[in-house]
Amino acid sequence: MSRNRLERYLPGNKRVRMLVLMAVDIGMVCLASFLGLFIRFDMNLERIPEEYMQAVFAYLPFYVIATIAVFFLLRMYATMWSVAGVREAGHIVGACGLASLLQIAGMLMLEMKVPRSYFLLSFMILCAGEGLVRLSYRILTTMRLPGKSNKEGSQVLIAGAGTSGAIILKEMVTSPYAPGHVVCFVDDDKNKVGKILNGVPIAGKREDIPRLVEKYKVDEIYIAMPSASAKDRKEIIEICRETGCKIKILPGIYQLLNGEVSVGRLREVEIEDLLGREAVHVNLDEILDYVRGKVVLVTGGGGSIGSELCRQIAGHQPKQLVVFDVYENNAYDLQQELKDKFPKLNLVVLIGSVRNTHRMETIFAKYRPDIVYHAAAHKHVPLMEDSPNEAIKNNVFGTYKTAKAADKYGAKRFVLISTDKAVNPTNIMGASKRMCEMVIQMMNAGSKTDFVAVRFGNVLGSNGSVIPLFKKQIEQGGPVTVTHPDIIRYFMTIPEAVSLVLQAGAYAKGGEIFILDMGEPVKILDLAKNLIRLSGYKPGEDIPITFTGLRPGEKLYEELLMDEEGLQDTPNKLIHIGKPIEFDMEKFKGQLERLYEVANMDSEAIRDAVREIVPTYQVNPVKKI
Repeated sequence: MSRNRLERYLPGNKRVRMLVLMAVDIGMVCLASFLGLFIRFDMNLERIPEEYMQAVFAYLPFYVIATIAVFFLLRMYATMWSVAGVREAGHIVGACGLASLLQIAGMLMLEMKVPRSYFLLSFMILCAGEGLVRLSYRILTTMRLPGKSNKEGSQVLIAGAGTSGAIILKEMVTSPYAPGHVVCFVDDDKNKVGKILNGVPIAGKREDIPRLVEKYKVDEIYIAMPSASAKDRKEIIEICRETGCKIKILPGIYQLLNGEVSVGRLREVEIEDLLGREAVHVNLDEILDYVRGKVVLVTGGGGSIGSELCRQIAGHQPKQLVVFDVYENNAYDLQQELKDKFPKLNLVVLIGSVRNTHRMETIFAKYRPDIVYHAAAHKHVPLMEDSPNEAIKNNVFGTYKTAKAADKYGAKRFVLISTDKAVNPTNIMGASKRMCEMVIQMMNAGSKTDFVAVRFGNVLGSNGSVIPLFKKQIEQGGPVTVTHPDIIRYFMTIPEAVSLVLQAGAYAKGGEIFILDMGEPVKILDLAKNLIRLSGYKPGEDIPITFTGLRPGEKLYEELLMDEEGLQDTPNKLIHIGKPIEFDMEKFKGQLERLYEVANMDSEAIRDAVREIVPTYQVNPVKKI
């Protein structure tokens, strides 16, 4: 009998249901009282002594009242029996036991004689009857034949036959809001394989998933392994993707620890799950103690990294948060979001360019920021190859002007957002960011402000990253464009990038370049294939992939360290410090003056001027300036 069909026969009002249950309980007490004597005397009414029968029926009203009172006190009428389990069964035994003890005490006090075995028999009958009544709804909803579904929905395979998998199975069986039918489990514990979990077979290990998908006609796979490592999750997801099934995953171990495991907690597998490494976690409350009560300026605050910085900072009681961005639409959206989430926040949103010396001077003079996060920059590699002078004006001299204002007006810390493309750059954007790092190092040498840089790889989901581009191309039916089959990149998520930036602010002593350990690099081709599969298509068949060739300034791989840089550890084992490379700072100042003139002339000599300052820059000329 299905749940919907069963519920048609059940009263809808809670009070009516309780009254019905009380009536059943009264009947059950009466039945247990009679059957206790009937069974004791070999189910022969003629053999039951009259005095025993009179005693039982004389005490019956008191027994009924006492039992109902005990059931009320022990909340037997408030329990959700539709999801009852072992704990609830134990609750039934306890309530019936207490009612039977009161019966024994009452009959002894009234000197009513019955055989001692009567009490045990009536107790056992009452337990059995109450268990049958209260657990019958659960029993009826869980009755099903193996491999057959008593619910509409998909055929589901659960990867992980542990606590989380069992909880999800229980909810899918009992909840009308969890469509689908679990047909089998897989688990890597060989001792579990071949056993049955709540009526569902544990049919194999992870490598058996493709075979089991075919055997059981599986439509969806739920990965319920919150304690698995990122590497294991990635391997299991890779196997599941090959089946073409829809995949959902339980996010993490904290869900299990907090008792938050449920079908509703399952989410779609995202591209971040395929990075194959653990996410970087930091104690933001500890780190952001230095933000509390401070005036914080975020340049480029409307961008992907800048806006997430603002969100994190806003939640840690800064004295004032100043958001500065050249794009008014981004700034406006962020302003509305922060006002809504943090109504008590002292928020200032300003429009302007870091290239404007007077504008930066005015802002620093008026607001006197204690901490500056400099995220404003041109970052699109191909666009900057076509407009190299603009990259230099905005990135290098925007940073220089902001840094000088921070020094002049006494900011305590200045954190530059840099990139792995600054290492041995092959494009003007990377070279400009390398010069930004040099500016920071130079400023730190002669200032009371602590200047530091944070260097990381590509940010998943940020504006201009490959993921939004791939998603758009998939939505349009393809093709998905990849520049080269062997191109690889380091990736991190926006929260990870922001965590690193904030951690750098806490660790900063001045002059450091902070670097995140981002694990193994990822092939862009694999990323494209994974995203196509996660979208429900087959790469190369449903969605074609085309190779367009490396773009101007693009290289096959990125580096996080130059050969000359050493590597020092920090309290966070996934965050390291690159040793600054020494250079002639006086000469660098002179070179910056010449570079400024060349950039503002929009000269084609800009690449040669950059090459003089950044010897590791591999000039890759393009015609368009």
